[in-house]
Amino acid sequence: MIRGLNRSSLDIRLLYGLFIFGLIGIPGLYFTGVVSIEVVNMLGRYLTFAMMALALDLIWGYTGILSLCQALFFSLGGYAMGMYLAHHGGPEGIVDAAGWKIPACLYVVYPYKVGEVPADALTPWFWKPFWSLPVTVILGMAIPGIIAGLIGYFGFRSRVRGVYFAILTQAITVAAVNFFSMNDMKLGGTNGLTRFEYIAGSFQLSDPNVKLTLYLLTLVALFVSYSFCRFIVNSPLGRILVAVRDNERALRFYGYAPHTYKMFAFVVAGMITGLAGMLYTPQMGIFTPHNMEASASVLVVVWVAVGGRGTLSGPIIGALLVNILYNFLTSDRDMLLFTWKAEYWQFVLGALFIAVAVYFNEGLASLLPGRKARAKKLSTDSIDEVSG
Repeated sequence: MIRGLNRSSLDIRLLYGLFIFGLIGIPGLYFTGVVSIEVVNMLGRYLTFAMMALALDLIWGYTGILSLCQALFFSLGGYAMGMYLAHHGGPEGIVDAAGWKIPACLYVVYPYKVGEVPADALTPWFWKPFWSLPVTVILGMAIPGIIAGLIGYFGFRSRVRGVYFAILTQAITVAAVNFFSMNDMKLGGTNGLTRFEYIAGSFQLSDPNVKLTLYLLTLVALFVSYSFCRFIVNSPLGRILVAVRDNERALRFYGYAPHTYKMFAFVVAGMITGLAGMLYTPQMGIFTPHNMEASASVLVVVWVAVGGRGTLSGPIIGALLVNILYNFLTSDRDMLLFTWKAEYWQFVLGALFIAVAVYFNEGLASLLPGRKARAKKLSTDSIDEVSG
């Protein structure tokens, strides 16, 4: 019988406390005028980053797969939502020969004037499914899941692992950036997708109430994603994922097919990350290939490492902490003895990562009482319990 993972009641209570504060405290601070809607909007974006970190922890922390293409999955979801928003935003007037409104972000491809109905300009066929919000939400999670499944199928069946899998995913991400940056692909080129105005019909994205609602939706999505991942890792499946991480060869000896469990975790992580990208786009107001760059995926690894991989709660806290520090330290400000420059932030990030690697190599979550002992016991027992 495979037992579920032991829960760390302290860090779970801490994280649930943060969720409750985000659900009640942040809106309360906004309505009382303590924080502005811009701060709420910023926190909403940071929560999508926390979802990315959570998804990476499922595959890296629990399954031992270091993926450097999380930004690709994030961007696939972001572009899906961006295409929906572009359909319903921007100036009216340029209509193709089939009667479809050409999104404003494609004007760089079709340089026509408002009011013209050009016979040689057509809204791309792959844009049309994203006219509907429900279809967009489904595709925004399904497409990253399918891409993750394809990468996992060919990579894991070929037993590509470790640094080689990281290099593979990095190369795929770089190729995708070049693909999405081309104007001929009709995805906005390097300018990306923008000119967003409305969501879900007539709700204007610039409305503070809509921004607050998007923040709350993101918080709920993070909570549901966390609960789902917690359910997975505390189930018999979670024991197998940890066994894949710790001793894949022994697991194969006992008759399991490790690549199928890797694919499952990779697809789930891709879908969660795609959902995060969809929630990010309307809160940011623009989505470009810059969000897909290799450095973005590396930064997610930093968030997970800082928070503590293999904990689920640690990466969420790590992502929020690093991004809040980023927001504070990327503004020029006069200090007592010198002027702080935004470019100094890179040194702070590097120092933080080095400090965590040297002194807290299990992340900030290792500071919680009993965390190291629980992690060691889990690693030791995983193969024994799977084999039993």
